[in-house]
Amino acid sequence: MAEAFFERAARGRHEARSAGSRPGSSVHPEVVASMDAAGVDLHGRTPRALEPADAAWADLVVTMGCGDECPVLPGKKYVDWALDDPAGRPEDEVDAIRDEIAARVDALLQEL
Repeated sequence: MAEAFFERAARGRHEARSAGSRPGSSVHPEVVASMDAAGVDLHGRTPRALEPADAAWADLVVTMGCGDECPVLPGKKYVDWALDDPAGRPEDEVDAIRDEIAARVDALLQEL
């Protein structure tokens, strides 16, 4: 969700990569549906594992509750967004998480 919102809002001024410490084999259907309702197409996207190279590439690393599983590199700025995992949650909860991520992405872009 965050990468898709970031790409849309950044309009090519910044880049983002999304990865997870324990990614699933596909984007959860409830997430795809919620993002569709927000006008963002996640069809065809595939979750991928977080690699140390992702953190090395980034100027800023935004984590979402991966704790000790996230690679930590010296000299990188880290921000943790303590958010619930939307997987398996009811539509209203997924939408609330989606909206919170969108708001945080917008605030982050104002800082960049």
